[in-house]
Amino acid sequence: MKITVIGGTGLIGSQLVHTLRAAGHEVVAASLSSGVDLLTGAGLDQALAGADTVVNVTNSPTFDAASPDFFRTTMGNLLAAGERAGVRHQVILSIVGVDQVPQLDYYRAKTLQEDLLKQGSTPYSIVRATQFFEFMDAVLSWAADDRTVRLPSTPLQPMAAADVVAALADVTTGAPLNAAVDVAGPEVFALDELGRLTLAARKDPRTVVTDERAGMFAAVEGKVLTAGPDARLAPTPYRAWLATPR
Repeated sequence: MKITVIGGTGLIGSQLVHTLRAAGHEVVAASLSSGVDLLTGAGLDQALAGADTVVNVTNSPTFDAASPDFFRTTMGNLLAAGERAGVRHQVILSIVGVDQVPQLDYYRAKTLQEDLLKQGSTPYSIVRATQFFEFMDAVLSWAADDRTVRLPSTPLQPMAAADVVAALADVTTGAPLNAAVDVAGPEVFALDELGRLTLAARKDPRTVVTDERAGMFAAVEGKVLTAGPDARLAPTPYRAWLATPR
């Protein structure tokens, strides 16, 4: 199978390219560095030439009110190029519960991306993943100083990027779902608890203070960012991931 990975040099994309190639597929890693610009459409026709499937794991450069325009433009360009190339399966990476948090600009933008994909003429699959373990450092930095880290108690079900890649590879090489599938980590944590586990594992002396108004996830109500009963659960626990040298 010939597969084009849009965003093929990023955290998820680079691992996905490696995984698919190791499985014997012909893979094109498309990114700005290879001359492919989703915003302008430059290089897309060449990157998708002969592709059976295209996987889009690109991200908006900002998480603010500009992100809907990014996804509107890039999804339109990718769908049009895919139709010209005869692509038979379009896959995107999205977020568990993304349509349940309309108060966040970025989540509204990702919901728009999903809707545009569904409205296209090409069979599709949407892989909705929970938050990545690898992003905890960024989350800890949102409301922190030298002594404290303020986090809400929002329930999360995070997962390792490697497990996201495995789920993406499975969906990418299968038949189009024409639906979304949720993938999530094996455990649910309150975000402030995750912060304490992370700081303790790294011997960081700062204290986590529970603050329901701190950071982006303060806008999330209830358990909408945790997976439902039909989700595919990843194998890697957070504590084991923390203990693994990188």
